[in-house]
Amino acid sequence: MLIDRFMLTRRGLLGAAALLPLANLAGVLRAAEPDLAGLKDITTGVKPIDAAERAGRLQRAQALMRRHGIGAVVIEPGSSLIYFTGVVWWRSERLTAAIIPAEGEPCIVTPFFEEPSIRETLAVPAEVRVWQEDQNPLAVVAGFLRDRKLAGRPVGIEETARFFAFDGLAQQLPEAKLVSANPVVRGCRMLKTPAELALMQAATDVTIAAYRWVHPRVEKGMTGPEVSALMVAATRRLGGTADDAMVLIGEASAYPHGSREVHRVADGQVVLMDCGCTVQGYHSDISRTWVHGSASAAQRKLWNQVAEGQRIALAAAKIGAPAGTVDDAVRGAYTKWGYGPGYKLPGLSHRTGHGIGMDGHEPVNLVHGEAMPLAAGMCFSNEPGIYIPGQFGVRLEDCFHITAEGPRWFSTPPASIDAPV
Repeated sequence: MLIDRFMLTRRGLLGAAALLPLANLAGVLRAAEPDLAGLKDITTGVKPIDAAERAGRLQRAQALMRRHGIGAVVIEPGSSLIYFTGVVWWRSERLTAAIIPAEGEPCIVTPFFEEPSIRETLAVPAEVRVWQEDQNPLAVVAGFLRDRKLAGRPVGIEETARFFAFDGLAQQLPEAKLVSANPVVRGCRMLKTPAELALMQAATDVTIAAYRWVHPRVEKGMTGPEVSALMVAATRRLGGTADDAMVLIGEASAYPHGSREVHRVADGQVVLMDCGCTVQGYHSDISRTWVHGSASAAQRKLWNQVAEGQRIALAAAKIGAPAGTVDDAVRGAYTKWGYGPGYKLPGLSHRTGHGIGMDGHEPVNLVHGEAMPLAAGMCFSNEPGIYIPGQFGVRLEDCFHITAEGPRWFSTPPASIDAPV
């Protein structure tokens, strides 16, 4: 569970230092310029996604289109565009999109003046059709579909595509039936290949190594952003692209995504970190919770219950089981222990886990009612936190993937609140 809460820069931290008492200055400076000499890039041997992998993705997508009676799929910029074509682009009012037909090479539609830039990351054989500023780009998309004789077949629209693209294509291609591309896009992306799993493992290894470096450097008086800066710096030195480093201290740990109030590390206070990175575009997502100084009996009990919740979730993640039953298993135990019921507090107020891969959160989720059967290659977070409003919370999060032999961790959950990383 990651959110972009702290946008950290060296300049910002040093600027903040000027507003703090001298007693707190040392911690800020350490966070702004930590000594990273003992860390090195551990991703140098990582193998990026290659041409053969991308060709296999297109073949699987086209097989799924034929199976589901879909003539083509339209995808806007984002992780799915990168997944299928390698094109790294952004969304704006100027449409760039990929069209993947059920047979033959895909097509990239983009503004005329962007074609050279698009070709820099295009990683598959594809036609490129351009449009001028005074033209309708959806007419170009429709023209490709008509040229390939696909206008009379259902056209799948990737689920994150914007309404103007959907509506514009419907107007330009009224004879086509526009349908969800989920059977194709989700059908490919939810089932990770060995190459993808290796990249996710590399990202996980970076995050775990960063946690092990940061944990002993967390000092009394530090704020969440200061600890976060250490984590981001360590992650980058270790070879990861830092996504975020959410650090919740004290009462803020009772709220899954924290508080705007500034909390400082103090003896007896919970420190909850939720961090991750990407390696070659694939995510890690790991949460760790500990107590600075000595843990109370209540803190220790809650930590142990969440650890047991993780074990219950993993045991329930069996091939063929509906994804929602993993959440049900955890919530059933928590209800017996006096939490909830359901999503009520004190207890687990969010889903047990989410899909993960090229996006930090992607389909499907481990949430009550989700009927998607678990299958080999699916990857999830396992984060059944327990939160007590006004006091503190505990979240332990590790990701796992489904194999034919059962679920397998990317990272091993911590042993105890006294050995939290």
